[in-house]
Amino acid sequence: MELKDIKAVYFVGAGGIGMSAIARYFIKRGLVVAGYDKTPSTLTRQLEKEGMLIHYEENVDEIPHTCRQKENCLVIYTPAIPADHKELVYFRENGFEIQKRAQVLGTLTRQHKGLCVAGTHGKTTTSTMCAHIMHQSHLDCNAFLGGISKNYGTNYILSDSDYVVIEADEFDRSFHWLSPFMTVITSTDPDHLDIYGTKEAYLESFRHYTELIQPEGALIIHRGLEMKENLPAGVRRYDYALTEGDFHAENIRIENGEITFDFVSPIESVKDIELGQPVPINIENGIAAMAMAQLAGCTAEELRIGLMTYSGVERRFDFKIKTDKLVFLSDYAHHPKEILQSARSIRELYKNRKITAIFQPHLYTRTRDFYHDFADALSLLDEVILTEIYPAREAPIPGVTSELIYDNLRPGIEKQIVQKDQVIPFVKEHDFDVLIVLGAGDLDNQVPELARILKDKYSL
Repeated sequence: MELKDIKAVYFVGAGGIGMSAIARYFIKRGLVVAGYDKTPSTLTRQLEKEGMLIHYEENVDEIPHTCRQKENCLVIYTPAIPADHKELVYFRENGFEIQKRAQVLGTLTRQHKGLCVAGTHGKTTTSTMCAHIMHQSHLDCNAFLGGISKNYGTNYILSDSDYVVIEADEFDRSFHWLSPFMTVITSTDPDHLDIYGTKEAYLESFRHYTELIQPEGALIIHRGLEMKENLPAGVRRYDYALTEGDFHAENIRIENGEITFDFVSPIESVKDIELGQPVPINIENGIAAMAMAQLAGCTAEELRIGLMTYSGVERRFDFKIKTDKLVFLSDYAHHPKEILQSARSIRELYKNRKITAIFQPHLYTRTRDFYHDFADALSLLDEVILTEIYPAREAPIPGVTSELIYDNLRPGIEKQIVQKDQVIPFVKEHDFDVLIVLGAGDLDNQVPELARILKDKYSL
């Protein structure tokens, strides 16, 4: 089915951050957009305000009439939806065109010049940075992001530009549907081993992804990754890192909560880049974002202004309170390397302050595979509060609990295990200097209430 033939789009699993961006794309084009999600959320309520029809009961009778015409309705589903979902079964048995979100994004990368960002971690921030740089430049862009941009209050940008910035997700090999014009690869630390099985299979998936880059396109890869790319003829290759590579930083200055550096590039170097969201890990993310934007044609001044005015992504090193009395933030970090980078960044920013983390582990398999690494990363902090594991798509695994991480934290660290529903009372009863909530589960839903409690408690 060609996109031009579509009159209605139905989403089975409408409320995910990535799915909602695609939904907004079709809403903006005036199509009938409807769908199912398991539970209401801030995001689904916002989509309803924008014109999407959403219901929360797994019921074929709730599917709108317009979405029952298979000749003109495209059905999009998320891999998190089980195969026996009643509505998905209905569409499958009645011959509807059914695509994963990634297939739809793949179509868009063939209709536009896709600027894609892949990697185990860093891809949401890097793609959002690149989208902001491009959008405020003379080139502009469309964008489908994995997080809510604070600059735009959405995970989606629509324009008449020929460029589309896309976060390339390796989960379920989704990024194999894409056809990038250019792509950044930030990292390839093994993850999703419940899907891939082995580290070798995970790295092979990234190798295959590089084969999909369009001729005359470009790969911008972090220096030192274990994966081996296999580039089509004509594809340019660049590498980057913090202080080495084709693209890198020099003269890094971190002082008074601000970060400035010089961007070194084989095309045109740019002095005195200011990070709008001054977090140390964002130096590397910014280098990758500027590299791709510069290769697309952004000017030096557009790079400088773009990074200076970048406001961040919700749940990515997201400061809620930032005072001398108290610092409180949340971070989506849920892989050990992400936790490590987050811990290093916050330690560098607040060298002489007590740092407490409340961490909700995400997935039983990830906890089983990496509990030593989680413990090592969290041990950089002063105090660690663990909640029970957020299961997402998984059933419990006997013997796999948060205690695996707890038992391997460094000797002497302050530590506790607290049930998720006791986090708010715990925060009410204890004092903090720097507090960070970590994880990709649902603990973040409590962050607004925690911020309110802490502001009242510290008279902020």
